[in-house]
Amino acid sequence: MIVSIPLVLNRRRPPTVIMKKKTSSSSSLLPPLSARHVFWFGWKLVIALSISLCLLALLRLQYYSSQESDDDDLSRSSSSSSSSSSRFTPRRSRISNVPFQGPPKVAFLFLARRNLPLDFLWGTFFENADVANFSIHVHSEPGFVFDESTTRSAFFYNRQLTNSIKVGWGEVSMIQAERLLLGAALADPANQRFVLLSDSCVPLYNFSYIYSYLMASPRSFVDSFLDLDKKEGRYTPKMSPVIPKIKWRKGSQWISLVRSHAEVVVDDEVIFPVFKKFCKRRPPIDVSKGKQNSHSDYSLFANMQKLQKQHNCIPDEHYVQTLFAMNDLDGELEKRMVTYSLWNETVTNMENKGWHPMTFNYANAGPQQIKRIKDIISVYYENEHRREWCSNNSTRVPCFLFARKFSRGGAMHLLSGGVLGPFDASVLLDTQP
Repeated sequence: MIVSIPLVLNRRRPPTVIMKKKTSSSSSLLPPLSARHVFWFGWKLVIALSISLCLLALLRLQYYSSQESDDDDLSRSSSSSSSSSSRFTPRRSRISNVPFQGPPKVAFLFLARRNLPLDFLWGTFFENADVANFSIHVHSEPGFVFDESTTRSAFFYNRQLTNSIKVGWGEVSMIQAERLLLGAALADPANQRFVLLSDSCVPLYNFSYIYSYLMASPRSFVDSFLDLDKKEGRYTPKMSPVIPKIKWRKGSQWISLVRSHAEVVVDDEVIFPVFKKFCKRRPPIDVSKGKQNSHSDYSLFANMQKLQKQHNCIPDEHYVQTLFAMNDLDGELEKRMVTYSLWNETVTNMENKGWHPMTFNYANAGPQQIKRIKDIISVYYENEHRREWCSNNSTRVPCFLFARKFSRGGAMHLLSGGVLGPFDASVLLDTQP
């Protein structure tokens, strides 16, 4: 130790010998740096760096907190979703408890491509109703206006949404349009029932029967069942933990909701973004690309193989059902729909066209076919081995109030049978919009 002391001192001595250069007598040398100066400079540098790192960490923490704050409650809920005590609670609408005067209304929500080709039928339907008992809202393509030049029925004049969007089949835009329709209808506190309809839907009964049917039930009518199709695999683990697989549901998009459930759909700010990001339709196969290649058969096969590996999800067949399951609302539903569809499972070229229901034309929309639909009193769900007996407030009733898809000819045949009330055929002689 005694020997090492001068060596340590020598290391700390300013290296004046090495830095010395031959200069003129007028030049001056830099003052030597002492060990104390070096020590304090290093200590100040360490303090400055530490403060900078702390500030940077604080800013990053604040940024990520703001990004994830909306999902905190859901993450805690979904982590224990398999437990019976878990419950996901979204924000409720601020207008849910607003009182209203007069009778409760049924809001008819039409999801249209452009115009309403069956407006003449619906005009007859609404003509035999009290205007105080219903409201009409139409989502059409942006910019389309319903007036005397575009529709035969004055009931649809200016009933289009002003904030409509471009909608594509099998895309998330479909449920965006549904949410817009429900949001517009919720602005009227008198609207207490909400029925989503396509532009090819028809009523199977007169207004009085349908109104009484819907108002008598305190439940929503939502076709909902477990999606156990392992072949298609519409659920993706990427949706977890926000949407656990145990809560994944499937069903028809043509729903009828009570007001509180309509608010759940409109107020949702958590489940919809997950669908928007992860639930997307697999693109159809473009057969023409294979034909342009000399090895067309091989190219088409390779294209099919590639597409088959892509995840395929149809948002409008899962969104409302899954959202309600996440909210533990299954017990508040009649787990069936009130809109009838006849599915053709023998359609060929499904990879290109997709599944669609059969169309009712004039020939197959006669009284006998309509009676067969009206006589249906139960629905069987093969996935769950469940038969749903159609009831309304614990009373057995016919299952369906509406049906799709009807052509103009099919709608005319339905009207001629007097199902909806007196029909003036002269309206069909006018120039088509």
